[in-house]
Amino acid sequence: MFKFLSGGRQNHSMTLSPDDSDSDPLPMTQADTNAFYDAIAGDYTYFYRDWQATLEREGGALRRIFREKGGAGGIKTVLDASCGVGTQAIPLARFDFEVTAADPSPKMLAKARENAAAFGVLDDITFLTADFLSLPTKLVSGFDAVITKGNALPHLISDAEILAALRGFYSLLRPGGIVLIGMRDFDILLEDRPRFIPRHVHDEAAREVILFDLWDWRDTDPITVTFNTFIVSGKGDQWSVTRHPVLYRALRRAELEALLAEAGFADIQTQTQTWELVITGRKPE
Repeated sequence: MFKFLSGGRQNHSMTLSPDDSDSDPLPMTQADTNAFYDAIAGDYTYFYRDWQATLEREGGALRRIFREKGGAGGIKTVLDASCGVGTQAIPLARFDFEVTAADPSPKMLAKARENAAAFGVLDDITFLTADFLSLPTKLVSGFDAVITKGNALPHLISDAEILAALRGFYSLLRPGGIVLIGMRDFDILLEDRPRFIPRHVHDEAAREVILFDLWDWRDTDPITVTFNTFIVSGKGDQWSVTRHPVLYRALRRAELEALLAEAGFADIQTQTQTWELVITGRKPE
């Protein structure tokens, strides 16, 4: 069921069945990420030390930012442009925001629906198969906020792609609406270019799950880094390992801020939230 906005406002989502947008072609950069995210969708909550605690933290942090930056009209309608398994969309829906959740990975989106059902908010979220660059063709404007967290935007490698995505976000916002982007602090990472990155160890009755990364840096223009995530699982003497590579641009804060300004955003501000830089901008009234 797709949620329609209250107060006589038009639903932001076009009429879609859950699967009928899957056949649309996706830009190459985004299509390249689908193999990674489809492969890890079932294990994605292991990427967090405590996923349910993360839901609470993310929801609370976003609600505080929305209260601070919502202005006179406030923020009620939110587009999560890279929803993954629902880490932001689910807590926002539980806080009664009207949420549209988009992702290009069919399996991540299916997992997000499953998680939303488990938390009782499946009917409160409009789910949409789309990448950053196709969003403006599948939605109508008028959102109070557009968010993308979890380091998703740096999957776009070129300035042209990032600028196109930001202009798309801009077009989907109402005047005075805000964009919120969460990404890794690549400025700090570029100083040392770390290779081995430990993630988490999860002890379960049937198995243990161990996650770590090996990062491969490349001095391309712009600089890129491949995150090779290893998932080791097993018990006793029986273990298996899988490797899941995915490419990022080492996007610097100043580069993103400049591109946000070029896209038309004002009042650009940056803060740190757990491991992310959280960068916000406002569409002028």
